[in-house]
Amino acid sequence: MHPVRSAFHDECDRLGAVLRTLDRSDLDRPTRCTPWTVADLLAHVRTGAGRLADMLATTVPGPARVDAAGYFGAAKFLPQVDADRVESARSEATRHRSQELAAGPGTGFDRAWRATLAAVDAHPADRVVRTRHGDPMTVTEFLRTRVVEVGVHGLDLAEALDRPPWLTPTAARVIADLLTGGQPLPADLGWDRLTLIFKATGRSPRSRAEQDALDAAGIRLLAFGG
Repeated sequence: MHPVRSAFHDECDRLGAVLRTLDRSDLDRPTRCTPWTVADLLAHVRTGAGRLADMLATTVPGPARVDAAGYFGAAKFLPQVDADRVESARSEATRHRSQELAAGPGTGFDRAWRATLAAVDAHPADRVVRTRHGDPMTVTEFLRTRVVEVGVHGLDLAEALDRPPWLTPTAARVIADLLTGGQPLPADLGWDRLTLIFKATGRSPRSRAEQDALDAAGIRLLAFGG
């Protein structure tokens, strides 16, 4: 749990600091996550970062059956699931827009992720929760997925805001290990963790030579929705 908790804390803290510098015009910027604006994407990240607090308030659903890699499966990206996710974020952004502008764009996000950590700290690391997709997972594995959500969408927000990526080293390590299954990358690729995350999540293209190097090393990168 410790490295995952640290990664979640560090990445949320960094994102919160960035959000406190935004103004009204920043919230209306488009993002690569069409049709979301920055405000919509922020609403999605805020909801995801705070979800675990509510999950831990319910009864234990039984033994864990899915880990973080299994959570990011094709079933989560079916057209209707995707459509529901898009509309939910847009509705959430509209509902909280005036509050965010009055109190600051990072206020709701800070409350959400800090409530999650408080709930996590009050339970054992192997406590099982049920996700909104019905998957029983340990707290540690689900928190790992939250690091992915905050870290990877943080890259999308950085792009939309015309800022350099702010991904923290602790979050980059957790995300990279999940994407590769903990396997070391071929040295001749020359990828650092940030490059790996861009390449694995489709935010940068992989060349044929790069894919051949991965195949030769027996590495099958985790592909969200694939």
